Amino acid sequence: MDEVSDLLRGYAPQVLAALVRRYGHFDSAEDAVQEALLAAATQWPEQGLPDDPRAWLITVAARRLTDLLRAEEARRRRELSAARCEDPPVDRPSTSSDDTLSLLLLCCHPALTPDARVALTLRAAGGLSTAEIARAFLVSETTMGKRITRAKKAIRDSGAIFAPPSPADRPARLAAVLHVLYLIFTEGYAATSGADLYRIELSGEAIRLTRLLHRLLPADGEVGGLLALMLLTDARRPARTGLGGALIPMADQDRRRWDTDLIAEGIALLTATLPQGVPGPYQLQAAIAALHDEAPTYADTDWPQIALLYERLLDLVENPVIALNHAVAVAMSRGPEEGLALVAEVAADPRLAMDHRVHAVRAHLLETAGDADGARAAYLAAAEQATSLPQQRYLRERAARLT
Repeated sequence: MDEVSDLLRGYAPQVLAALVRRYGHFDSAEDAVQEALLAAATQWPEQGLPDDPRAWLITVAARRLTDLLRAEEARRRRELSAARCEDPPVDRPSTSSDDTLSLLLLCCHPALTPDARVALTLRAAGGLSTAEIARAFLVSETTMGKRITRAKKAIRDSGAIFAPPSPADRPARLAAVLHVLYLIFTEGYAATSGADLYRIELSGEAIRLTRLLHRLLPADGEVGGLLALMLLTDARRPARTGLGGALIPMADQDRRRWDTDLIAEGIALLTATLPQGVPGPYQLQAAIAALHDEAPTYADTDWPQIALLYERLLDLVENPVIALNHAVAVAMSRGPEEGLALVAEVAADPRLAMDHRVHAVRAHLLETAGDADGARAAYLAAAEQATSLPQQRYLRERAARLT
């Protein structure tokens, strides 16, 4: 059954892309594909795989889409000729890579909110069910279903067509795709809420889709940079938790548990992308991740170089979280006092008003500076704002050690 599920997840975006390219109607096509996937999940384990699973799915989905289009005949007369096809032929050998890229770009259309882009990308391009996405984001299936429905309606109402964007629009649209994949990975690697520190189904899906995008656009330095960043970061995941899922900070991790294969792959990607031109934000973040991964111990980390890379990153991206990470790097390379001064500046940013990381970083630096009382108060303040249970427990344990 797992084999069938993996197979269907891989075929889902291909089948959807084939239908949307032929008929349009993204929202109806997506519903038809989901019904075809459900039929396959029910029939294939019992009857065996068809000779051509992709063609089978396209045919079943196309028949269902025909039914849906016929039901909308009065409202969608201009699609009537396409809807009359009783048994649509198997899709022609297609530009599947172009289709997949067009599908990702469509899911990240400017008409959608960031949350809608994430949900639609996971559903349409990732092949996750509504229930799986809902579980990952800790909302009800009904709530997530409504969110996806609104996203599909927004795509329809925008008049977007299934085609590559114009050369002028492509950089912005590709940047939106990369941002969505980054958001999906980040939520999977460091869950913002819930009982678990990470959600492998999200980080794994983000890596899979980014690998696919890299195969489609191998010459794009930022696509390669984002994939390198994900691999170098995910390599540390085995060492991030202890007994009962307790959070283990990088300074205390057993680096022998880091995934050396992922580190080697990430560094090779980064080495290949950096000479291609001026590094972009994802390449710079990957370079920072590489410095962490290559250090034999936490004490051996090249903090001055990391601080310089964060400064270059801040020249490109105005982001308070990056500024907070820069403050940590400065503190580690020049002393906690300088880092604390930078944290005070970052804390004034209203975007971080309810973010526990400001208090957590301040607590760590105060502890390093020898201010136990101040550090304890900051750890407790961070725990109050944290929405992840492992993070709350870790912060309260740190505070308790200082009593």
